[in-house]
Amino acid sequence: MTFKDGRYTDDYVSRCPYCGGMEMILTYQTAYGAVSAVNNSWGGAPLYHCVCRNCGSVVRSFVEDPEKLLRRKDRKPKESE
Repeated sequence: MTFKDGRYTDDYVSRCPYCGGMEMILTYQTAYGAVSAVNNSWGGAPLYHCVCRNCGSVVRSFVEDPEKLLRRKDRKPKESE
């Protein structure tokens, strides 16, 4: 995901499947709207949404770093470790 000329672009979303709109707004949920894994209620990560500027449909939802949803002992080692 990148921002170019003040607009959000994503490798996965280029056009709204509902109205054909090509401009997306990136939004996110935190705190009580955060995503947690079923077996790890203490961990959590913000949930991002790509919203079509034209019709308001949520076109894509994602977690930026899914590893944060897992317990530390279950996470993949980082490349620098």
